[in-house]
Order: sequence, then C-alpha cells, then structure tokens
Amino acid sequence: MDTLKTSPQVSHPSAVARNSRSRSGLGITLAAYLPGLGLATLIALMANEMGKLQFLQSKGISALTLAIVLGMVVGNTFYPRIAATCAAGVGFSKQNLLRLGIIFYGLRLTFQDIGRVGIAGVIIDAIVLTSTFFLAWFLGTRLFKLDRKTAMLIGAGSSICGAAAVMAAEPVIRGRAEQVTVAVSTVVVFGTLAIFLYPALYHLNEQWHLLSVTPTAFGIFTGSTVHEVAQVVAAARAISEEAANTAVIAKMVRVMMLAPFLIMLSAWLSREKSVHPAHVGVQVANTDHPTPGKITIPWFALIFVAVAGLNSLAILPHSLVSVALDIDTLMLAMAMAALGLTTHMSAIQKAGVKPLLLALVLFVWLIVGGLLINAVVSAVLG
Repeated sequence: MDTLKTSPQVSHPSAVARNSRSRSGLGITLAAYLPGLGLATLIALMANEMGKLQFLQSKGISALTLAIVLGMVVGNTFYPRIAATCAAGVGFSKQNLLRLGIIFYGLRLTFQDIGRVGIAGVIIDAIVLTSTFFLAWFLGTRLFKLDRKTAMLIGAGSSICGAAAVMAAEPVIRGRAEQVTVAVSTVVVFGTLAIFLYPALYHLNEQWHLLSVTPTAFGIFTGSTVHEVAQVVAAARAISEEAANTAVIAKMVRVMMLAPFLIMLSAWLSREKSVHPAHVGVQVANTDHPTPGKITIPWFALIFVAVAGLNSLAILPHSLVSVALDIDTLMLAMAMAALGLTTHMSAIQKAGVKPLLLALVLFVWLIVGGLLINAVVSAVLG
C-alpha cells in the first residue's frame, strides 16, 4: 500500500520536471532558448546588413522594418516545422528583448533636445500625439468597427514613433502578434509614402507661396507628424540639412513622450478594467493577470526615461554609447524578427482593409491637422 501511495508522486509530471531541473540546472534552460534566439539573431543580423544599403536608407526603410518582413517570410514558410524547438527563444526575443531594446532606446535621447525645439515644439508634439491617438481609438472602434487593441496599436504607431511605439505599447495593450503586425504594416505603408509626399508638398508650396514656411519650421512639422525616425530623416533631408536637423530633434522629443504615454495608457486601461472586468488588463513587470482596477506602471518605460536622463549628463564614453546603440538595434530587430515569425498571413488577411483605412485617415490628419497645430502653436508662442 505504501508503494502504491508513493508511486504516483514519483511519476507526477511536476515532480519529474522539478527533478529534471535540479539535475540539469541552467543547461537545459539555455538549451531550450538557444534555437529560437539563434534564429531571431540570424534574421536580425541579415536585416541590419540590408538596412545599411544606401538604396533602402534613401527610402527610409529601417532594419526594424526589414526584420519583421524577413521574419514573416520565414514564419510563413518553413518555421512551422521547427516552431516547437524555437518557441522558447522566439518568445523571449518578442517579450524580454523588446523591453530591453526600449530601455536602451533612451541612449538616443537627451533632455537637451527639448531645449533645441523650444516650448512650442514640445507643445506641438504633445498635441499631435494625443489628438492622433484618440482619433485612432475613436474612429477605429466606432467608424471602422475594429477591435480596440488593433485601433490603439495603430494609433500608437501613427502618433509617436512608428514600429518602436507599436512594440512598446504591446505589453501594455497586450495585443496578439497579428494585431501588432497589422499596426506595423500601416506604419511602413504611410511612413514610406510620407518620404516622397512631404518634400513634394514643400516644393509645391515654394512655387505657389501658399504658406510662409521656413526649412526650420518644415523640419518641426516633419518631425512632429511623420511616423518613423528613419522616415523623418529621409523626408527632411530631401529639403535641406537644416530641415533634417530640426526634424530629428522634434522627432526625438516626440519619442521621449513614449514613457508618459505608456504610463497614462496603462492607468486608463486599468481604470476601465475596474468598471468592465471583462476588458483586457495591462501587463506590468512579470504579472500576466493584474488586479482589476489597479493602476499599473510599465517598468521599462520608467527605466527608459532614466537612461535618457543618464545620457543627458554626457558622462558616458562615446564609444560605450555607440556599442550600446548597436546592441539596442540588434535587440529591437530580434524582437521584430520574432514578431514576424509568429505572425500568420491568414490572420492579417482576415483583418481586411479597415486597418489601412484607419491609418489613411490618421495620415491625412497628421498632414492637415498637424500643419494646423504647427501653425497655431507657432503663431501663439512664436
């Protein structure tokens, strides 16, 4: 009887797992992660090398965009055959490396950037961000009948800093891989269109003298309304070096608003969860199921601000910052690659044209509404 009683305990799966972990230690854990990490690294390295091509740079196509595209190609071809082996490492890349990548993204920013665009530039960025995001949420859910997560992810990408903002918002919104990919795709489509449209609008204005716009003012307009940093650089550089410098600074200030945006979004979603418990909550730290109604803080957003503050002190060696930025680009590219690997084309096709239509409306708003916001704020504070 004693044997019969103890036998099931020995063969219980959890007991076997504990014994296995105790015997193998960290080795088996690392072995489980290595295949997926290796695949994500390979795709990310390929994307980084392709991103250095002058042709792609001139079109504002960054390594992050290339990483998700390559990841989707692999993910929808032979990856399903090795998905079980690579799942742990791919999941780690999509979640943990993403957060680390966002944290180190702070090394691209300094608080001094705020002073370079002035209070007017900061207010312009803030109004463009908030108006674009709430327009995405309202029109996405009410007019286009999209699910709220997709609408908010598209709004984050359009209002802040493109694909990086979509990926940063994902742990807070907790969207599925296909929802994130759809949002990133809209950034690629309309951000690329902006690269060609914005210089054309500037030169058209020069010919018709419709508005009195200096290269500096156009740079602030570009930085406050175009999606990706790479796209901002490509669009503004087609005007002048002066416009490009101002555009990048305005864009960096807009990127710096990512952290307070995530915190406020987290608080908003937590408040709604307390009223509607069925709504999806937000993720903080390592908690997958937060307490309903509890305001949660995305820890990586706070560290992101701290890293930017440290970088503002100019005490870090330039060589160290340069290496850290290369590592950061690799980590973000790995996260994008992992996202692509887990995205099924059938899910994107199922989303239909509504996400693109929403992104188109936001794109028009960024141009027309963004121009109006720039003009009014500059007139009041200029």
